[in-house]
Amino acid sequence: MIASPAALLSPVILFFLLGAVAAFARSDLTVPEAVAKGISLYLMAAIGLKGGVEVAVSGFTTDMALAALAGLTLSVLLPVLAFALLRSFGRLDRLNAGAVAAHYGSVSVVTFVTGVEVLTTGGMPPAGYMVAVLALMELPAIIVGLLLARGRGDDAGAGAGAGGQSTGSLLHETLLNGSVVLLAGSFVIGLVIGKPGFATIAPVFETGFRGVLCLFLLDMGLVAARRLRQARSLTLRLALLGIAMPVINGALGVGLAALTGLSPGSAAALGMLAASASYIAVPAALRLALPQADPGLYLAMSLAVTFPFNITFGLPLYISLAVWMVPA
Repeated sequence: MIASPAALLSPVILFFLLGAVAAFARSDLTVPEAVAKGISLYLMAAIGLKGGVEVAVSGFTTDMALAALAGLTLSVLLPVLAFALLRSFGRLDRLNAGAVAAHYGSVSVVTFVTGVEVLTTGGMPPAGYMVAVLALMELPAIIVGLLLARGRGDDAGAGAGAGGQSTGSLLHETLLNGSVVLLAGSFVIGLVIGKPGFATIAPVFETGFRGVLCLFLLDMGLVAARRLRQARSLTLRLALLGIAMPVINGALGVGLAALTGLSPGSAAALGMLAASASYIAVPAALRLALPQADPGLYLAMSLAVTFPFNITFGLPLYISLAVWMVPA
């Protein structure tokens, strides 16, 4: 089993910390945008392929269906909880509270990939179908967040006019977002080719995976720290919520996984998904659907507060919760 100090000393987390320290020290260290984009494409393809291969080996099971149901339930309920906290404690207007809530009901692919790597290295690999659960949790959270943001129109700009595009445009932007398409498509490819087919490309997608992930986390450390330095609309209350909400959501995710009988590794992965906040797919969708919402606010919370917290302290916490709550 994984101990928290061991998880904190994982190479991927140490590279993230290196990037953050470099940014706070105002170093000129950078990862070229084209390189970072290529690395992210590689990681999403690799995690999708490996998940599909594992499902091809194990087949479709009751556990997979239960995990999918748990993920969908969380993606509907968590935005409502986040919205209530953001309105009451965070003192946000309805429009921005709904926008931020959509981020916290959705998922971060990078947090998930990092968590899976920590779990696998520590001998607690989650089931391959958790990749499919990740993909399922994107859209419901966005829809719930939009409904909450539009509400009864009791705040300026939060009524029917708050949405900039039609429902069809929103669905197109969300379902055909690059990360969703690549993850889902790679998962299907892995499902089709199975273990024999994957063996032919394993030197690229498996052998080099950890090293490439380290470089990606280095870049994310740089980006997150620089975003935090530039945050203007982030109040102390919102920063505290950016730490409290992932802890609450992660505990709910692990607890629901325990009730559905998932393995400790899969329970920890569901907790990580619940605790994470999107900063890629949801911002892209909200640019269309809620153009009046403040992107500096929801990106600062999800990318500059929650993401670093999850990578450094959250992952070990959710793993420990899974070990404690779920029988091996």
